[in-house]
Amino acid sequence: MKNVGSLFDDGAEHFERLAPALWNPMGNAVVAAADIHTGERVLDACCGSGASTIPAAQLVGPEGHVDAIDLSAELLELAAAKASALNLESVTFAEADVSTWTGEAPYDAVLCCYGLFFLSDMAAGARNLAEQLRSGGRLAVSTWQEGAHEPFAALLKEAAYAEQPQLADAPAPKPTRQLEQIASSAKLTEFLDACGFASVEVHSAPQQLPLDADLAWSLVLGSGYRFLLPEDPDGRERVRERFIDSLGENFTLNADSLIAVATR
Repeated sequence: MKNVGSLFDDGAEHFERLAPALWNPMGNAVVAAADIHTGERVLDACCGSGASTIPAAQLVGPEGHVDAIDLSAELLELAAAKASALNLESVTFAEADVSTWTGEAPYDAVLCCYGLFFLSDMAAGARNLAEQLRSGGRLAVSTWQEGAHEPFAALLKEAAYAEQPQLADAPAPKPTRQLEQIASSAKLTEFLDACGFASVEVHSAPQQLPLDADLAWSLVLGSGYRFLLPEDPDGRERVRERFIDSLGENFTLNADSLIAVATR
């Protein structure tokens, strides 16, 4: 199985297709929740293609700075191109693991949009993010809420298991297991408390996203769902055909999310 960075490198083009409707609105929401000000230092952990990086850089201005970190070189390239097009020079992009990242100085705010559950060790990674903040610094994160992506995920699994029956009895991928640990307000609050954060507040962010067949398949190819697909092109096409057929027309994705804000 490929690692997370390689998975998102392969799916970067498809990931970016979801940006206008999904990643960008949530990136803006997380940045707003972090209450970022001019001149501040910000860490954007698991920055993807820049959905939260760009608005954060616009807010800190030339007197502040944003370190944008991700494991995917392809997504970082997309994010850097956006920053360059907007003449945002107060951003540094780095291909690195946020679980072990150490900034040159403490940050005023740390952002992490849909990234916590992809860390190799979610708890250890979150504790490292806490250590990067100055005293009183803010963390703002987003994650999927319980029930999100259903029945999308169940239909995809059914199509994938028909092609690879052995997957049905295999343990769920680690990102899926970690997501379950933070998929409710109570769970996310308890998790952040245990990782060294204080004054945790969690808010629901309901989202309904209409998907046509092409955009639905881009969500599969540009996300962790790619773990379910066979490497064989013919097998992958059979999964796609079964899945798209099962979705039917006028499908709407339940993209309900949670946004948490906490302090160190």
